[in-house]
Amino acid sequence: MPTTLMRYATPTTIAFFLVSLITGIALFFHVGPSAFHGVHEWLSMVLILPFVLHVWRNWKPMTKYMTGKPLLVSAVVSVLASAIFFLPMGGAGGGRPPVFALSQQVLQHTPAEVAPALGMTADALTAKLTAAGYTVAPDQSLNAIAQGSGKSMMDIAGVLIARDQ
Repeated sequence: MPTTLMRYATPTTIAFFLVSLITGIALFFHVGPSAFHGVHEWLSMVLILPFVLHVWRNWKPMTKYMTGKPLLVSAVVSVLASAIFFLPMGGAGGGRPPVFALSQQVLQHTPAEVAPALGMTADALTAKLTAAGYTVAPDQSLNAIAQGSGKSMMDIAGVLIARDQ
């Protein structure tokens, strides 16, 4: 491995970890620009490469951690702490944020039923969906309209909340 890559493995791991730490804290407390979400996700993925280089560079000391009890205890605690978030926490949302359950419920209704909640008439919503490339049948749910048009629930939700230009 080139010495330049190895020389920067640990500092780069630290730098990307700090970015992930700061953006993660901001996301947790709902502060900062919306760009933090993308920064956090993508740069956390980029962090994988310097992490692998860091482990490679420090392989011998790492093997000492792998044979001891502290790594096993830390791994078990991490898995158990993560498992808590997979438990359903009341309601039918399966532990997901309530906004997902709400959006799924809304998309089970027809354009005529949803239009007033969006401050529109049924005809205006139908025209908006048609202009966005959806094949609209008045008696179909928004979810069925999306599926019939080869689009996802997220796609049609984006059209529903988009401001007209």
